[in-house]
Amino acid sequence: MATSVRARKGGSASPDAPPARSSRPGARRPDGGGPSALRRRLYRWDLKATPYAFVAPFFLTFAAFGLFPLLYTGWLSLNRVELGGDPQWKGLENYTDLAGSEFFWNALGNTFTIGVISTVPQLLMALGLAHLLNYKLRGRGFFRVAVLAPYATSIAAATLVFTQLFNKDYGLINSALGLVGFDPVDWESSKWPAQIAISVIVTWRWTGYNALIYLAAMQAVPQDLYEAAALDGASRWRQFLSVTIPSIRPTIMFTIIVSTIGATQLFGEPMLYGGSVGISGGSGNQFQTLSLLMYEKGWVTGALGQASAIAWVMLLLLLLIGGVQSLVARANRKKLGG
Repeated sequence: MATSVRARKGGSASPDAPPARSSRPGARRPDGGGPSALRRRLYRWDLKATPYAFVAPFFLTFAAFGLFPLLYTGWLSLNRVELGGDPQWKGLENYTDLAGSEFFWNALGNTFTIGVISTVPQLLMALGLAHLLNYKLRGRGFFRVAVLAPYATSIAAATLVFTQLFNKDYGLINSALGLVGFDPVDWESSKWPAQIAISVIVTWRWTGYNALIYLAAMQAVPQDLYEAAALDGASRWRQFLSVTIPSIRPTIMFTIIVSTIGATQLFGEPMLYGGSVGISGGSGNQFQTLSLLMYEKGWVTGALGQASAIAWVMLLLLLLIGGVQSLVARANRKKLGG
């Protein structure tokens, strides 16, 4: 009886009493209760594999439509391949042929010059437009939409309009030049006028797009910086040079890289501008770019091996340009940090 009294008062239990069961949820019990080992293992697998399952569609699509064509094109560039024929191994002969081809060097030079005279004015004008749109203007929303209209316009429609404007005989540009005493300019058959005309089309189409990118970056600049500069007596121009430009330098570098890639791959504007001789870049190849030369080699002459070699040269050029720009950006960051 004393033993039972001690048990009721919280003392030690009787030797014949069953062992106490833990009330902790999920604890493993001697009778086999609680989560099983298989369930825990499946849970761990699900926790680790689910992120990979979500990103797998992108990588599978990239491998099928990006990586495989890239590697296959590299293999074709080492062979002599013609439409309807079997590949014949040539090694680096396609690349050595390009090195000795005047058409390749002409296309490379045209790509560089058109890229420079279209990219530099385009980005400078985009910076100016973004700076104006960043201030409180009446109808600011309308102007922000309006600058994006050229980007939304079809390349074919825009090029056809500018082809009429730059027409030698009845174009509006030559008519305006005639009013101030200049002779008509052959905007298609002459090398530099043709390249300037194509650059105008590219600049008109992409300036507003880059301006909106710059505007988004400018709106992220803290207003305290402008207020401090205004208190120091800085004008709007000085604030633009000393506050805005340094603050959006990463965005400027991004647009330079993207515009350089676009200039290297320029295809639609020169082809449509040249009309029937657009693929050849004009009657004298005066505005033929690397993309046009690649298309001509692959689908006009049927030399798919040489076209693949041109494609890989373009890729290597882009990697080289990207590497140089990365080194310049890193040097600027170190300079600012020092």
